[in-house]
Amino acid sequence: MVVEINKWFVANSPLFQFFYGQVFFIMGISVLFQTRQYSRLNLARSLPWLAGFGILHGMYEWGDIFIPIQVASLELAFETILDSIHLIVLALSFASLFQFGVELLRPFSNNWRWLRFLPGIIFIFWMVGPFGAGFIFINNLEIWHEFGNTLSRYLLCIPACVFSSIGLIRQVNNQIKSMKLPQISKMLFVSAIAIAFYGIIEGASVPKGSFFPASIINAQSFTTSLILPPFVFRAAAGLVLLYAMFRALKVFNIETDRVIHQMEVSQVIATERERIARDLHDGALQQVYASGLMAQTLGKHVAEENVAEVNQLMQSIGQAVEKLRAFLPQDNPVMESVDLIGALQPIIEEARKNILIDTFWNTKKIPSLSPDQTRHLTAFVSEALSNVIRHSKSEKAEVNLFCSKNHLHLQVKDFGQGISGSADPGFGLKNMRDRTRLLGGTLKIETKPREGTSVNLDLPMEEIDAPHQTFNC
Repeated sequence: MVVEINKWFVANSPLFQFFYGQVFFIMGISVLFQTRQYSRLNLARSLPWLAGFGILHGMYEWGDIFIPIQVASLELAFETILDSIHLIVLALSFASLFQFGVELLRPFSNNWRWLRFLPGIIFIFWMVGPFGAGFIFINNLEIWHEFGNTLSRYLLCIPACVFSSIGLIRQVNNQIKSMKLPQISKMLFVSAIAIAFYGIIEGASVPKGSFFPASIINAQSFTTSLILPPFVFRAAAGLVLLYAMFRALKVFNIETDRVIHQMEVSQVIATERERIARDLHDGALQQVYASGLMAQTLGKHVAEENVAEVNQLMQSIGQAVEKLRAFLPQDNPVMESVDLIGALQPIIEEARKNILIDTFWNTKKIPSLSPDQTRHLTAFVSEALSNVIRHSKSEKAEVNLFCSKNHLHLQVKDFGQGISGSADPGFGLKNMRDRTRLLGGTLKIETKPREGTSVNLDLPMEEIDAPHQTFNC
């Protein structure tokens, strides 16, 4: 029975190897598309190396299938070239996984900074030694290929899996646990276990060689002991890694949602503070000040023996006025105009933590606006950028601000998937329309599938109430 199972796997090995290669290739592509350049997590910086490992390793496995088909009709020189490329792709895939693990362990102390270059150093050593020198001194092409294959697994793959597993566990302990995401932590632990298991299988299934440990622990002895060929276990490890990493990378969506929520909370707090400051200035502060004036008037008509009490009352009212003023912003709360670009900068910088944003504006022609107008415009831009980050799947956005023919033009543009015609308008779009109406402007939204969305606000400048200022733009 065991022999029959082994024969069946050997007979169908091209099919299984194709599937095995596809698992790693899909894993690499999936990770590549999930990479977040502006994430605060150290994991995001390392993911391109994991993607490179998956893509290159998938290509290597497919080479095991297609190269024998090609060499049947090619000369020996072409076979040597294909074998050389095949080996280099394998070593590069392991070096990419190695670099992934090293990046996960950063930052290093001054004494350990050289670790960042360790994968490249070992890869160069492999190229010069087992690959280059082996090709010169080993006459048999098949033996040379197996020798280079074995050393790439020992020198690159095994340490790569060790570093990657430790690095993933460190990421969980240093960053993910503080986010209180137990499911993400679990998936990263599973990924670490899958990579460690993969490294054990790769190290135990090298081609049989004349040196230890390849002479004892190799693909032949592995199959004899476990019945199934090594690529079955490698494929299983790849499937687990694919599933676990796909689930774990949802952490970036959660991180983005939390940042957006924080932006919205900050905007609400800022708006509420502004309202409270205005209410204090126009309401309570004025009433207390008026009480002080009344007490001062009263002091002129009281008897001599009550003057001290009235003066004490006026002093208490004065202290109350000073305390109320302490709650107001230090800047002039009744300023007539605000620099719009200066007000927009903090919102744009906060959004830049999640997406690349280019800004274009004509600073010479942008007029200063009233506090209310600036508040509505900053909230408008914050809402538009939140929608870009949350819904557009765009890696880049643009904010354009310029003045032309006495009209202020504000545009927030992305290059994502666009807005579906069947999508229901949410609160964000409603808020932007409400603020446009309050500003007396016009809102126009242009969107195309897979080309992005442009939100355009046109605000007439004639309605600006700013004394002693003339706007000609």
